[in-house]
Amino acid sequence: MISFETHPDRYHHWKLACDGPLATLSLDVAEDKPLVPGYKLKLNSYDLGVDIELHDALNRIRFEHPEVKAVVITSAKSRMFCSGANIYMLGTSSHAWKVNFCKFTNETRNGIEDSSAHSGLKFLAALNGTTAGGGYELALACDEIALVDDRSSTVSLPEVPLLGVLPGTGGLTRIVDKRKVRRDLADVFCTTAEGVRADRARQWKLVDHIARPQEFAQAVKARALELAAESDRPGGAGVTLGPLGENRIVDVRIDREARTATITLAGPGRIQLEKSADWYPLRLARELDRAILDLRHNHLDIGLWLLKTKGEVSRVLELDSLLQEQRKDWFVRETLGYLRRTLSRLDVSSRSMFAIIEPGSCFAGTLMELALAADRSYMLQAENGPEVALSALNFGIYPMANGLSRLQTRFGGDLPTMPMNESLSAAHASSLGLVTSAPDDIDWDDEVRIAVEERASLSPDALTGMEASLRFAGPETMQTRVFGRLTAWQNWIFIRPNAVGEQGALKVYGTGAKPKFNWERV
Repeated sequence: MISFETHPDRYHHWKLACDGPLATLSLDVAEDKPLVPGYKLKLNSYDLGVDIELHDALNRIRFEHPEVKAVVITSAKSRMFCSGANIYMLGTSSHAWKVNFCKFTNETRNGIEDSSAHSGLKFLAALNGTTAGGGYELALACDEIALVDDRSSTVSLPEVPLLGVLPGTGGLTRIVDKRKVRRDLADVFCTTAEGVRADRARQWKLVDHIARPQEFAQAVKARALELAAESDRPGGAGVTLGPLGENRIVDVRIDREARTATITLAGPGRIQLEKSADWYPLRLARELDRAILDLRHNHLDIGLWLLKTKGEVSRVLELDSLLQEQRKDWFVRETLGYLRRTLSRLDVSSRSMFAIIEPGSCFAGTLMELALAADRSYMLQAENGPEVALSALNFGIYPMANGLSRLQTRFGGDLPTMPMNESLSAAHASSLGLVTSAPDDIDWDDEVRIAVEERASLSPDALTGMEASLRFAGPETMQTRVFGRLTAWQNWIFIRPNAVGEQGALKVYGTGAKPKFNWERV
């Protein structure tokens, strides 16, 4: 059972230091502290445990250190920034582990870009040594990259020539979409195992800044301060993210025989702004985030998530009104960001999701995003039945990876006029296209039961592919390409003998033996 909760006092691999407007995250991987036994984390390579700490550290900067305006990500080891994901971990892990590992690391790096875009938190990667694979992909997620010009340090994406797989966390997409590297140069770069040194890396747009070793630290600090000057983070007292403890808002019930998980979210009580980790919207984001990650990584065979809510629609709308009014406050802005990133985890989770809207539900505003994220929604149509509602936050505050709101995506980008802050009956919601089905109380139990049983009987592989294809209507973005193209290709390559067979590149790496490939293209 993997836990995604940690604290700086328990970090093995990252050091966090804050100095006025700058925070420095230094990677110093303890090679004898892998998340699971069986490999050593040499050369500042990482596994899931390293990224769990990074995810935690980023959240602590966001909430506990509002004075921080720019983050420098560097290495505490000499001449080695990061060699990427640990090869031996990948070579010995199950297929599901590799895929979920890549998905989580993708989300962590997307979160860096999200904070830069929405929270005024800027990131500078200070590559003080050789940087390969996932290490360079971490740098690519930052706003800018500086590389030491010591005549030996390089940047590289060596996965294709060395391992027979792909860079797993967006490297291929970011170098051409984000950094605008010419396609032919990108082709050379991605098939050159030894990488490229500072001068050429800057010439090819792989990095932004280079400096000699004796000048590197000062150059990095000067540029980080310039980035900090662009930030609108206000400073002041932060909010400590204490241990979550037992859930108070999110209840998860697993039915192993039916292969379903029922996730019930309780609506808000008192409506007021409280700068505390226990403030309802922030605690909701943290609890839901933990539940999604736990189900993803620890319950692989639970293929259908039933999303429910309980509470008062009016209270959710009242809370959303407060969030909308106070959205420029740094703490509210960070909380909305946490909710946005957590809801995005639902979109890319390889699980079926049905929203069940029954009496006592409060699918409104922010909580209506759950129903809009679901593959289907069932709403009971009855006298004194449930109601749903939309708030201003449903119209763009929580965009999907395609850049559109879930409401826009639902209608293929062509959003019809929708009532806001109005409670809608099942019949009205159905007529607006907000729910999939609105059976009456005679058919309700049978229709929901049959739908659940049918879904659970279908191939999980086919469902994963179908859901990923249907969930992101509308325009492609860098994120949809990372999740839709790269993740799909990596998923396929991870089960091919050329990568993971007994003589595949990932299996024989480090043994001195050469991989043996099936040369057929398919």
